[in-house]
Amino acid sequence: MIESGFITPIQRMETIGELKKNENVRQDGGSLFSDIFNNAVNDVKQTQANLEQQQYLLATGQIDDAHTVPIAASEAQMAVDMLVQLRNKAIDAYNELMRISL
Repeated sequence: MIESGFITPIQRMETIGELKKNENVRQDGGSLFSDIFNNAVNDVKQTQANLEQQQYLLATGQIDDAHTVPIAASEAQMAVDMLVQLRNKAIDAYNELMRISL
């Protein structure tokens, strides 16, 4: 989520460490794992929408400070990069689990 122009952290490490094993699955069937990916996808959507809005305002001459467009572009790129890295790490973890012989 974006708060006042900044991407909020996915989850603080202290909070993750304090979760009990049985609290990882919520009552509605969701999990911390899916919440992290949902938040990352939502961050990408929100930063992309913000970038498109800033570009529209710049193109129509409704923006006073043009430096907000490159800042919004950087935020959108960082959100995409974070999502790609999360996906890559999840795939790596899955592959490691598949290599474990029982």
